[in-house]
Amino acid sequence: MEVPTGRSVLGEAIRSQRGDVALSAVLASAHQVGEALVPVLIGVAIDRAIAGDDGRALVVWLGVLGVVYLGLSWGFRIGAYAGERAGVRAAHGLRLAVVERVLDPRGDREARLPGTLAAIATEDARRVGAVNVALMAGIAALVGIGTGAVVLLRISVALGLVVLVGTPLLLWLGHLLSKPLERRSRAEQERAAHASAVATDLVSGLRVLKGIGAESAAVARYRRISGDSLGATLRAARAEAWQNGTVLALTGVFIAVVALVGGRLAAEGEISLGELVSAVGLALLLLGPLSVLAWVNAEFAQGRASAARVAEVLASPAGVVDGDGVVDGSAGRVRVAGVSFGSLRDVDLEVGAGELLGVVAPDPRDAVALLKLLGREADPAEGVVELDGVSLATLHPGAVRDAILVAAHDADLFAGGLVDNVAVRASDVDVAIAAAGADEVVAAVGEGSVGERGLKLSGGQRQRVALARALAADASVLVLHDPTTAVDAVTEARIAEGLRALRHGRTTVVVTTSPALLAVTDRVVLISGGRTEDVGEHGELVGRHEGYRATVLS
Repeated sequence: MEVPTGRSVLGEAIRSQRGDVALSAVLASAHQVGEALVPVLIGVAIDRAIAGDDGRALVVWLGVLGVVYLGLSWGFRIGAYAGERAGVRAAHGLRLAVVERVLDPRGDREARLPGTLAAIATEDARRVGAVNVALMAGIAALVGIGTGAVVLLRISVALGLVVLVGTPLLLWLGHLLSKPLERRSRAEQERAAHASAVATDLVSGLRVLKGIGAESAAVARYRRISGDSLGATLRAARAEAWQNGTVLALTGVFIAVVALVGGRLAAEGEISLGELVSAVGLALLLLGPLSVLAWVNAEFAQGRASAARVAEVLASPAGVVDGDGVVDGSAGRVRVAGVSFGSLRDVDLEVGAGELLGVVAPDPRDAVALLKLLGREADPAEGVVELDGVSLATLHPGAVRDAILVAAHDADLFAGGLVDNVAVRASDVDVAIAAAGADEVVAAVGEGSVGERGLKLSGGQRQRVALARALAADASVLVLHDPTTAVDAVTEARIAEGLRALRHGRTTVVVTTSPALLAVTDRVVLISGGRTEDVGEHGELVGRHEGYRATVLS
């Protein structure tokens, strides 16, 4: 499959809307032709009606002008609607493509902040889609200029040649002037996206920042990043203003040359008074299409920069490769054999069908690495991870996650009701809510919203709701990472018993250092220094292993 590039993204955004773009270009071009005909008709009216003192002819030509105005008006309305529709639909398609790539089960090797991805899926997609509007306007402007050139050629070859030679020169100069804008527009979008991402992180972590007294440091950091974004925006604005101003000045000189040549021809008697009026009117009319072309250059420059950013997301390599293997997963036997990944070195671990296994990893990096492997966010450099005897590396990541649910420690909640959050992957949630100790949270919150990312709840309440959601999914294999670090000891003991009862006969792995949770497990595996150091029941390990005892009882 072809790797997306900025050029291909831009091209596809246009091709996907070619019907609306073609319709809008035709109608907008008809509008421009009508605009070009107006000064011509005025000149004809002067020569045939006013100069000849023919009132009837004047009425006829005024009627013709009215019909032309009506046609060009409706042509503009319908054409502009079709062009805007093409731009909006293209932007919508790009947003869907970006979101689909972000949600791809294979993951992404590139680490991008959520705010950056949001900016690419919104503002950059909008700018790429807007190229369809610019293309429609550019085609119409060229048709208008061409019509004016043809009319001027009929009036005078010299006038027509001035337009035919000068227009391509102006277009070339406008393209050259758009290059700095393209570079600075991309930098502007990158800085703005980064500032948005940092602001999102600061808002989501506001409670923690206040707790540790780091508000001033966070504000200083955001002020610096926001200042960088402002500087990039101002540089892009200066580049756009310089381009527009320069092109407008060049356009003014061009129009003045056309008017000067026409006036001289009229003075020498080579064209009539009506033709002079037509020539001057066309010269002034050309100011509009030429200004439109300058705007089109700016829009294409910004569109190319944004298309390159969209292409980077679409073309980013997957975290893991596809697999076509098949696994039932209902037994829930998990085996980790000789695995080396991240901080892990030659780790061995087996979970029997229906077993509740505890995993203690004093080094948080070991726990994170193990969770990534079990959820197939990554494949091990050495060794194998198996589900019911089938290597996870041979399965599609989506199939792995249908069978193995990894509930991360920092799971987010969605805006909305508490029960709605728990029932994301299930319909019967009452038992899961009780097992997770979240029934108290339901009683406190009721049917109200938990807020964006659950910010209306305390840390312990959010943790219990996230645990209830994981339990309600009733996965064949459930992997929990520190699910009770923010709850009190009494609630933790209740959750431990509820977890064991609810997951009876279903394979469960709890990566934790909580003695209450470890006490209800069937076995515990100790991973220390990136290796499997010991295996046994919780009580046995507490009695015989000093390092284990220090980790879980300190």
